[in-house]
Amino acid sequence: QVQLVESGGGLVQSGGSLRLSCSPSGFSVDSYAIGWFRQAPGKEREGVSCINIKEGRIIYEDFAQGRFTIAGDKAKNLVNLALNNLKPEDTAMYYCATTFCEGRNWHRSAGLRGQGTQVTVSE
Repeated sequence: QVQLVESGGGLVQSGGSLRLSCSPSGFSVDSYAIGWFRQAPGKEREGVSCINIKEGRIIYEDFAQGRFTIAGDKAKNLVNLALNNLKPEDTAMYYCATTFCEGRNWHRSAGLRGQGTQVTVSE
């Protein structure tokens, strides 16, 4: 079965850290570009970061630059997203999806996606 499964979310205090993982099944992590997205209640989906392992391309949205780090692990077939210095406004459902990971509008492209993992940041 072809799917993406996220893990690693949770409740953390402001300034804390989490590491999210995206695990594809049915395909290799370098077969498609993988993006992380998030959506908070009442807000539109927004892109966080994406990676194209095969082409060596990484893109971060401005709010993620310097705080979040995306990385691919081909051996474990995972794409990880390290979240550091978390803020209450980072609270959202985070999910991974296949994407094109190219250009400023990469976040408009989301194909196969997982169910998501909740990140909640308290004051």
